Amino acid sequence: MRVNNCWFQLGASLIAMIMIANLQYAWTLFVGPLQEANAWKLADVQWAFSLFILLQTWVQPLDGWLIDRMGPRALLTVAGVLCGIGWTAMGRATSLPQLYFFYAIAGIGAAFVYSGSVGSALKWFPTRRGMAAGIIAAGFGGGTALFIPLISYLIRTQTYRGAFLVTGILQGAVIAIVSQFLRHPGKDFVPARATSTASVARARRNTESFTTPEMLRTSHFYMLYLMFVTMATGGLLATAQNGPIVKAWGFPASTLVMVAFLSPLANGASRIFWGWATDRTGRELGMGVAFLLQAVCLVLVPTVGRTSPTLFLVTMVLVFFTWGEVFSLFPSTNGDYFGSPHATSNYGMLYSAKGVSAIIGGGIAAWLFQQFGSWSALFYGSAAMALISGVMAFVLRGMPLPAKSPALVREPVAVRAQQGV
Repeated sequence: MRVNNCWFQLGASLIAMIMIANLQYAWTLFVGPLQEANAWKLADVQWAFSLFILLQTWVQPLDGWLIDRMGPRALLTVAGVLCGIGWTAMGRATSLPQLYFFYAIAGIGAAFVYSGSVGSALKWFPTRRGMAAGIIAAGFGGGTALFIPLISYLIRTQTYRGAFLVTGILQGAVIAIVSQFLRHPGKDFVPARATSTASVARARRNTESFTTPEMLRTSHFYMLYLMFVTMATGGLLATAQNGPIVKAWGFPASTLVMVAFLSPLANGASRIFWGWATDRTGRELGMGVAFLLQAVCLVLVPTVGRTSPTLFLVTMVLVFFTWGEVFSLFPSTNGDYFGSPHATSNYGMLYSAKGVSAIIGGGIAAWLFQQFGSWSALFYGSAAMALISGVMAFVLRGMPLPAKSPALVREPVAVRAQQGV
């Protein structure tokens, strides 16, 4: 059946990912209207964003474990309902606890969609994980561009409440419909061959498969986790704070709309490009180059981008093009290191690092700005973190692939010997 075709599954997962893109990347358009309508402080509003990311990431180890065992269809159907209800209800929130609660519900739904879609890509394309994960991640990173004109129009003509209502119903319904077609590969599934011998030679792939507890016993996982935290912070800072930054630096409101439209396109293109490239160059080398470029681009924002709306737009596009690859390179690297059978739950554990970054780039960043009045210092700090992540990628490149603990390998043999088998 066509539904069991790897490309059909990739397309269906991509649609689901596009439908949750607004939950994160269109948020900056709602920050100002929420503040003005409710007289809320910036930091208080931005803690909602941090809470959303926390739920969207820290739920994934559990839902990844469930999806690996139960399949994606039922759980992503529930996710569509949660995303629709949570996002729609945010437009009716009259207090901060209500805003936090409804955004958290949307975050749980987004967690199921994200982990199910990325896990599906890793399972259906084991020899081209970078490309497949990049396409799926591009749906999340770039999908907002399809909705920015609509959301801007709705906020302008029907207030932010109407924008939440229309997009919430649309997104939830589409996710629930698409999820009916999602499947895991069957036992007779034969993966497509890599597009070239170079991709096989360059992208290091482990022959062992690790369960999540086994993965947590390796040093590679903790290096990847720290790299994820230090690299993801800068982009989440830009994602959450673009609106307040445009206002603080005196740029016209049209600048925010253009940034909100073009940045997701750069974000999505980054995920596909770097995922495709590292299938051929090697995952760690691509990480190192991209992460170091991210550090440079983050410095350009307060030094060059602050001088004019046009240069701000250009530097922000560069930031997102050198940041979006985080969400294609980390899942593909995780799959290369720890195998496909437990890819959804394994990456869910790694992806929780984004929640830590969201605390830094969302609520803490807004609080620091309120205390010290400087966005520039926050960009410099994020650049330093990206630099650390880039250096760690080159260190990781020189390490051998992870191996299971010898004690774990010998244990079953010893147990069988004691039982006389």
